[in-house]
Amino acid sequence: MAYDLVIIGAGPAGITAAVYAARKKIDFIVITGNIGGQAAWSGDIENYTGYQFITGPELASKFEEHIKRYAVPVREAEEVTAIEKGAGLIRVRTAKGQYESKTVIIASGKISKELGVPGEKEFKNKGLTYCATCDGPLFAGKDVAVIGGGNSALDAAIQLMKIAKKVYIINNLPELGGDRVMREKAESSPAVTVINNARVMAIKGGRMVSAITVKTAGGEKEIPLEGVFVEIGLVPNSGFAGIVDRNERGEIKINSRNETSVPGIFAAGDVTDVPEKQIIVAAGEGSKATLSAFKYLSRIR
Repeated sequence: MAYDLVIIGAGPAGITAAVYAARKKIDFIVITGNIGGQAAWSGDIENYTGYQFITGPELASKFEEHIKRYAVPVREAEEVTAIEKGAGLIRVRTAKGQYESKTVIIASGKISKELGVPGEKEFKNKGLTYCATCDGPLFAGKDVAVIGGGNSALDAAIQLMKIAKKVYIINNLPELGGDRVMREKAESSPAVTVINNARVMAIKGGRMVSAITVKTAGGEKEIPLEGVFVEIGLVPNSGFAGIVDRNERGEIKINSRNETSVPGIFAAGDVTDVPEKQIIVAAGEGSKATLSAFKYLSRIR
């Protein structure tokens, strides 16, 4: 069967797109690896309209409640591998099968950037992780390192300083970036040690992580610890979307109507070249994408 719309991703953009699609009575499905996207990885959120304070997992739970209210059909734990344009239909391929649709909204967000150092792949999920919100509680009372110096790294450090015994922030720049309020929270904690102008050279251990090697102006040194949280940024999850135009950063190019270079394919949220990567911006873009897809469907029927 062919759908009217396939939405790829269920973060703030994809969830909002799905809610609008349900209200427009569009025949659609959502394909996603998980529900919540990056919002589910966030710690404290204080800038989402309607909530003076909410945690990332709580907001992701609210998103899920909303789509369940509309009985949105979701194919969870299913990753899209390719998109192809056929005769009048768009084919969305996944590891589990394929779907055909008249329109597609790509709202696949971003994925964590890797360090690319010895030991990273070997110790993934063996003391090395990319999500403090997901895995932080596993490191209660332990020494850990957060790699990075921007908002995502600071958010991870702020979460971990309430859980871990010691938190090292390994930052390759002369000083921390990110929002001032977050810097102040991290730097004022006695549990946090910031090491600037430092570069991680290797992750070491046996069955689990036991240390990292860090290079500074004074040379290389080994820091014993039991957890490593990689927070060096994100890259667009657009590898499957070679059919549409992307910029040098891999972001999908869209216009003000969320149209891509391929008719019938729309995109929204952090996977696009929209300049501000914020939860509330992604949600707004998701609504726009569905409204544009609805108008497109009205023209081709």
